[in-house]
Amino acid sequence: MPLEAGLLEILACPACHAPLKEQDNELICTGADCGLAYPVRDGIPVLLVDEARRPA
Repeated sequence: MPLEAGLLEILACPACHAPLKEQDNELICTGADCGLAYPVRDGIPVLLVDEARRPA
C-alpha cells in the first residue's frame, strides 16, 4: 500500500536523518553508510531502529 503523497517527503531515517525511499513494504534509507530498511505495517511506517532490517 503506497504512502500518502506528501508523507514520504517529510520522513527521514531516525538513525542518520537521510531521506527515505519507498520499496515494496519497506522504507529504505538513502544514506550511503546506513541503508536501514524500515517496515510499513497496515500503511503505517514503523520508524524504530530496533525494528529495522540491516542491509545485507
